[in-house]
Amino acid sequence: MQLTAPAGDDIRLIHWVGRAFPTLPAKIGIAVSGGGDSMALLHLFARWSAQTGHPIAAVTVDHGLRDGSAREAAQVAAFCTNAGISHDILHWTDWDSHGNLQAAARDARYRLMADWARDAGVGGIALGHTMDDGAETFLMRLSRKAGVDGLSAMDRIFDRSGMTYARPLWMCSRTELRDYLTRNHIEWVDDPSNYDLDFERIRVRQAMDALGQLGLKADALTHAAAALRQSRDALAYYTAHEAQTHVAVQAGDLIMPLKPDVPDEIARRLRSKVIQWMGHLPYPPRQSAMQHLMDGVAIEGTHTLGGAIVTHTDGQLRIAREMNAVRQVTCQTDQIWDHRWALDGPHSDELHVAALGDGIVDCPDWRAQELPRQSLLASPAIWHNDTLIAAPIAGLHRGWNARIVADFHSSLVAH
Repeated sequence: MQLTAPAGDDIRLIHWVGRAFPTLPAKIGIAVSGGGDSMALLHLFARWSAQTGHPIAAVTVDHGLRDGSAREAAQVAAFCTNAGISHDILHWTDWDSHGNLQAAARDARYRLMADWARDAGVGGIALGHTMDDGAETFLMRLSRKAGVDGLSAMDRIFDRSGMTYARPLWMCSRTELRDYLTRNHIEWVDDPSNYDLDFERIRVRQAMDALGQLGLKADALTHAAAALRQSRDALAYYTAHEAQTHVAVQAGDLIMPLKPDVPDEIARRLRSKVIQWMGHLPYPPRQSAMQHLMDGVAIEGTHTLGGAIVTHTDGQLRIAREMNAVRQVTCQTDQIWDHRWALDGPHSDELHVAALGDGIVDCPDWRAQELPRQSLLASPAIWHNDTLIAAPIAGLHRGWNARIVADFHSSLVAH
C-alpha cells in the first residue's frame, strides 16, 4: 500500500491524528474493528507514522458474538500486513450471559486492549469515535433524563483500565471519513448490527435524519454537548473548592454537613463524590440512588450505598467504608489495601492485610480513637493467618501505621 504525502482535506485529518495525545506516547495503539471510522483512523495514522517515523500498532477485539466477526478481523490483519503495521487480534471468551451484553462487551474491550497495550509497549490507544457518535450518545442520554454530566461531550482524552485513550476524530463526521476512504481507495466493512433496530443506538441513528430537518444535526448537538462539558468542568472546579471547606477527613472517614452552605447542585455533587470515593466507584451514583440514600438517612439515621455507610448525627453526615464491602478484601502488607490504604511496618510474606472486623475485641484501646465502631470494623489490620497482629487505626500499633495514599480531595482535583 502506497502511503502518499497528504493533500487537500487529508492534511487536516492527518494533523488531527498527529495531535491526538497531549504527550506523545512512545508507541501509539490504534483500535480497529474494520468499520469505516476505525479504518480511516488506521490509514490516517499509517500515513502520519510514515511521515514522522513514530511507531504504531493496531489491535482488533473479536467478541465472537456474530457470524463474520472473525473474517472482519482477518481483513484488518491483511490490511496491516500490507501496510507494514503490527497487528494483534484479541478474543473475548469470558462472557457469562448475565447483565447488559453491550456494556459487558465494551468493558471487556477496554480491559483486553489495556492488557495488550502494556504487553506491547503501547502508551496510548486511539479510538475512531466521530461527531456522529457524540451526537447519538447525547440523544440516548437525553432520553434517560441525564443531567449536565451525562449530556457533556465525550472526553477527548481519558483513562480507563489503567490506559490512556484518545478520540482524535471527535469533530469529524462519519460521512467525511467515508469520503476519505473512498478517495484513498480503502475498503471497509459495514457491520450488519448497524441496521439492527433492536439496538437503541441504531434507532437513534435513524431518528437523526428526521431531527436534522429541524436543525438538530450532529454538529449542533456536538456544540451543545461541548458547552455542557465546559459547564461540567466549572461545576467540578467549584465542587473541589467547596470540598476543602465542607468535607473533613478523619482516619479514612469523610464528614460533611447535612446541609452545607452552598448551592444545591454543589451540595448534591459533594454528597455524590464522597460516596464515589468511599466506594471506589468508577462513576458517581445515579441521582435516584442518591435520593433514596438521603431519604433513608432522614428516616433511619443510617443508610448504605455503593460500599459506603452514611450516618446522620447532629446535622453532620459521616461517610465510612461498609464492612460488607471489604470483608473479602486482602493483600500483602506491602501492597495498597482497598485502593487507598498503605501499611508501614515490619513487612513479611507470612502476613497479610484484611479488615479488622471481629478482631476489634483484641483492641483494648479502640474507644480512645474516637471513631465509630463500624468505621473501625472496616479499617485495615495486619494478620498472620487468623491471628491479629496489629490494627493501627484502632490503636493497636505494634510497630505498624496506616495511611491514606489516594485521598478524597486529591481525587476531585484529578477529575
